[in-house]
Amino acid sequence: MARTYIERLLGQKTIFTRAAGFVLAVYSLIALYLIPITMLSAFKTKDDLIHNTMGLPRSFTLANFRAVLVDDGFFGFFLNSVALTSLSLVSLLFVASMTAYGLSRYDFKGKQFMQSYFLVGMMFPIQLGILPIFIIIRTLGLSNNFLGMALLYTANLSLPVFIFSRFFRLLPKSLHESAVIDGANEFTIYARVMMPISKPVFATVGILNFVLVWNDFYLPLVFLTKKGVRTLTLAIYRYMSNFLANWHLVFAAVTIALIPVLLAFFIFSEQLVAGLTAGSVKE
Repeated sequence: MARTYIERLLGQKTIFTRAAGFVLAVYSLIALYLIPITMLSAFKTKDDLIHNTMGLPRSFTLANFRAVLVDDGFFGFFLNSVALTSLSLVSLLFVASMTAYGLSRYDFKGKQFMQSYFLVGMMFPIQLGILPIFIIIRTLGLSNNFLGMALLYTANLSLPVFIFSRFFRLLPKSLHESAVIDGANEFTIYARVMMPISKPVFATVGILNFVLVWNDFYLPLVFLTKKGVRTLTLAIYRYMSNFLANWHLVFAAVTIALIPVLLAFFIFSEQLVAGLTAGSVKE
């Protein structure tokens, strides 16, 4: 019945659905225009950008990328972002999936409070508590440290736990019971039974948080002040501080930062859609 109602609702061409479709279409067209223009501008000379801002490059050049990657050490900042993002994602996926699995599959005292606690966490941005967080990180000696940053990103559990819980809650209990009969312990059930069938959800949470961590500017600005641990966003900000003098380098730096995000969406697009719709309709 639920599926029939949803299909009937989506099939109706209401004013809201038409307006939403129009807004999404306009947004998609703007994105499809700006992304190629940004990437093509990275191959222009500074003079070409001034006199041919929105057109195709008159002659392609790699000088901007050479200046950014080699002369300014941008490759090191790229590796910093890769290391920080990888560490944060592994930690977040492990903690969020296990937390959601326990909340969705077991009954215990205080379960409703914990579920509400994670939902409330989605309503408050981390900026509201940045002062006590800064004091805690500094006291623990984790400033200018990828481990401290990974702990902060891992603490952002609300949305990942919500997505995982929605999926785990609808898994048949027979999977768990069969594994128990075969002699598997709880961690084995989670690692060898639940995780393999949860790949779309892992991919969804991974992509969403990959973009969040990769593009984050605020937390690295506060906690990563030393040059050796700066990320891509901080390096790009350095160019933006004198945009008119460095805008040919800005486009090259932004293109380098944009490529991993685009690749992630192209490679995992099917898993992203499957993960977002997993468990949305109960048969």
